[in-house]
Amino acid sequence: MTEKFFAVVNPAAGGGRCGNLAPAALERVRQAGIDLEVVETNRPGDATALARNAYSKGFRNFLAVGGDGTAYEIVNGLFPAAETEGRPALGFLPLSTGNSFLRDFTTRGVEHTIEALRNGTRRPCDVMRLRHAGGDIYFINMLNLGFAADVGEVTNRKFKRWGQAGYILGVFARLAQLEHLAFPHRMDSAGEWDRRRCLFLAFGNSKFTGGKMMIAPKADSADGQIEYVRWSPVGRLRLLWMFPRLFTGTHIEHPLASRAAAQRIDLDLGGPVNVIVDGEVMRLNCQSVEILPSALDVIA
Repeated sequence: MTEKFFAVVNPAAGGGRCGNLAPAALERVRQAGIDLEVVETNRPGDATALARNAYSKGFRNFLAVGGDGTAYEIVNGLFPAAETEGRPALGFLPLSTGNSFLRDFTTRGVEHTIEALRNGTRRPCDVMRLRHAGGDIYFINMLNLGFAADVGEVTNRKFKRWGQAGYILGVFARLAQLEHLAFPHRMDSAGEWDRRRCLFLAFGNSKFTGGKMMIAPKADSADGQIEYVRWSPVGRLRLLWMFPRLFTGTHIEHPLASRAAAQRIDLDLGGPVNVIVDGEVMRLNCQSVEILPSALDVIA
């Protein structure tokens, strides 16, 4: 069973686009000589339960057929068991609108994945663990607090049906209610707690979020480090002027920005706040973020 892939299809991803495209894409994977067991999700959380069950039965190769949310759920099905019971591998058939993590490796999408599967190309990948008041969450892309998370919350609530354009609408909606909050934190259990107000905090394992926004341009998913990016308070007009630089990664060159690398970040938030974890919008009382070096192989 070690060579067989467990493919989890989210037919609702991309507004139903994935359901239409998945059969042909999976057939191409089979033609590349990959043995597949295919299952479909029906509701949020299904991919986590399906992946957890498959891992317990001995599967170690997984394929996320959908978007970032599908991969996020699979990762949370594999961990924490995969910390001690054998390193799994995860490939991606990006058939949705948001595929931020994969952009670190390719923009060729399905074509590149099939090529990597055919050639057996794998890369070690760190996994990040977020501990919060209600438990643990595992992720491979990025955690955002502050402006980006607030934009995600209003986009999810009001503009989700508009896809990428909906996120831009969310940006303008949050600009009208711009606020700068403090998210007390410290890195690697050393030094003073940072209690300054900020525009946002990002804890990245990879570079992109929200599709094409390069929030953490110096992130490397295999360096055993959390890429920390902070932006100091900024006015509405300056934020609008700076916004295009979030897509090129040059925003971190601005004097208001700072970055660092860490293996653990402790947080003392005092209660739940808006967060985005690998594209999933939640309200959590976050306690710590830790890196699990090379805990996963990615097929890319």
